[in-house]
Amino acid sequence: MQDDHRATIRELSDRLIEAQAEIRVLDAVKWTDDIRDQFFASKYKEQPAVDADYYERNPLKFDADEVRDRFIALETEIATQLGSVTAASQLLRRTCEQYRLTIDMLVARGKPSFGSYATLLYGTPDEVFHAGGPTVIDLAESLEESLSALEPSLLIDTSAHELDAQAAVADLQARLDSSMGAGAVDVRLDDGLVADAAAGSTYIKLRSDATFSPQDLATLEAHEGWVHVGTTRNGLAQPWCNFLGKAAPPATVTQEGLATLTEMFALRSHPGRLRRIANRVRGVALVLDGATFVDLFEFFRTEGLTEDECWSIAARIFRGSTPTGPPFTKDLAYGKGLVLSYVYVRLALRQGAPTAFPCCSAARSISRPWAWSIICSTKDCSSRRSSSPEPFRDLEALTAQIRVPAGSCATSTSTSSNRSTASCCERSRSYCGR
Repeated sequence: MQDDHRATIRELSDRLIEAQAEIRVLDAVKWTDDIRDQFFASKYKEQPAVDADYYERNPLKFDADEVRDRFIALETEIATQLGSVTAASQLLRRTCEQYRLTIDMLVARGKPSFGSYATLLYGTPDEVFHAGGPTVIDLAESLEESLSALEPSLLIDTSAHELDAQAAVADLQARLDSSMGAGAVDVRLDDGLVADAAAGSTYIKLRSDATFSPQDLATLEAHEGWVHVGTTRNGLAQPWCNFLGKAAPPATVTQEGLATLTEMFALRSHPGRLRRIANRVRGVALVLDGATFVDLFEFFRTEGLTEDECWSIAARIFRGSTPTGPPFTKDLAYGKGLVLSYVYVRLALRQGAPTAFPCCSAARSISRPWAWSIICSTKDCSSRRSSSPEPFRDLEALTAQIRVPAGSCATSTSTSSNRSTASCCERSRSYCGR
């Protein structure tokens, strides 16, 4: 009986994986390089040439109606065969709902409703961490205040970006072969990336015209390799619930939060990266208050950012939309997820539940940290096959690091990540009411 039940879960999981295969959110919302070139040619005065027609000329690479219908049929089948009360059924159905909402968002590219769907999937800056508590934008402003107290030179990444993409591929490949096992991750070049790097299920892509520093590669190893690829591999290795290896957009909160936290615990982050997280949240809030692309670009120029940095933040926030439209709120996930992931880890340590840590990396599809505990508690999921990121393997060191009081670290550049981590984490405790 149990074998039949689990065989049904596996069949439904396989169907979900197949149904979502063609949905690529970041590919669907990206702006082409010529948009940037035209904006810079206007000396940052004219709005980027993106409207609803732009997206019509760049259609989705899947039939939205057909794929949506497949998810509706799958949800019905899940309820019919598994009921509505089991953990596996709830996770499967919730993931289907999230993918349907994702399709609706992508169909609405360039339209006002795009922003409404984005906020349903990723949240808003005014979202509270707990009832009556502070908001995500409060976190960003608090984080900015902490970082502003640092010596300004600590906020600048002074490491030399001397490695071209080809050399970076070889270096990162060697790092991941050593830390995750030979052949576990394939590092490759890509001409079409907007970001410097991106992770897939078994690979990490580096943009072919980007340059990197050793610090960049150490960060990518932890963020993209240990977390994004690692949780995907762990989820796909689930014996029955292998759909946990695929992430609908709301899972970005836990994915980016855990990845950022892992960087910090591994001492591979930098205060400048934390400032970018704060700036992205502030940027989304400004757009929701009526700022256009040019307004946002100019705001960050007055904050001292370079033109390239201003473009990067603004383009990330407006992709999928128009320069005068609503924001794509995905970048809220980093700050929100960092706090929620930190609090989950801290509570697990405080309550003597270290077995919760394999659950953190057992799946990619979980949209809130508290749902990680489902992986530990349900018989249809397993955390025994999961490999955890390196910082989570030494519980004594992890406990000591989490309990570092703010401001107790030395002031040298080499410990700047520790001080930023401590300050951010101390503030995180009040943000979640714990």
